[in-house]
Amino acid sequence: MRERLDCAILSTRCHQDWASSWLGAHSGGRVHVHALDSDAEVSSPDSVHVLAAASMRLQRFDACLVPVSPKNLGWVRTALSAANGIVRTPILASVNGLSAGAIDDLYALGLADFIRDPVCTEELRARVERLLDTRRYNAGKAASGHAVVGETLTDYRAPSRRMDTQLEQALCDTILDRSGMELEAFAIASASRCATTKEYFKLAKNQVIERFERAYITAALGRHSGNIAMAARAAQKHRRAFWALMRKHDIDAAPFRRDPHPNRPRDG
Repeated sequence: MRERLDCAILSTRCHQDWASSWLGAHSGGRVHVHALDSDAEVSSPDSVHVLAAASMRLQRFDACLVPVSPKNLGWVRTALSAANGIVRTPILASVNGLSAGAIDDLYALGLADFIRDPVCTEELRARVERLLDTRRYNAGKAASGHAVVGETLTDYRAPSRRMDTQLEQALCDTILDRSGMELEAFAIASASRCATTKEYFKLAKNQVIERFERAYITAALGRHSGNIAMAARAAQKHRRAFWALMRKHDIDAAPFRRDPHPNRPRDG
């Protein structure tokens, strides 16, 4: 987990006040927001290239935040299209008053993620961390000789089931080190994404809970080398309840057991 995240803001003049209010340090200095450039004028045809032109400068930032509303939606669409394949820094939209269809269009044009206005800095930090975790996960896969099918190491777009699986795996690797506030932000992020789909409340809620349970149980088993009793004790759950969650999510402890000693009793 990064001790400090640096995010750039690229805004249009219709969101100038919003952008200026977010400049500076937030979350106890763990998130720093910087102005990328002068505010773009949506009526200027050349302004749609400002995002692509800033690709080199954006490399020093962990993410680029772009406020989007119906006022500048068309401009953002064109700017994302012009920057697609050029900008390697993940782009997050702070959306206000957009429909699910409009957000899906932005994803198709290269948007990495979105966050609803008013922005919660902890949720913003959690979303940026997820994107960075995905990059590290993909890089590890490539380094180990495993192909990341259909994705490049710098492709941050996340609306597909494949990307959701990668993000979940990245969370599995670090979930035990997350704070309660960070886990809450992850839950909010997942719930917000589900809310833009056609899934009804109960199903969306169950999906968020199931993903958390699966991630936590998997991470606990990994930390304790597949020892169910130790993992349950660390989680402060009864062993039977822990085992029930393993069966519920079809999780086998065997793959987590590294070099088991022949005389060591094995549970499960």
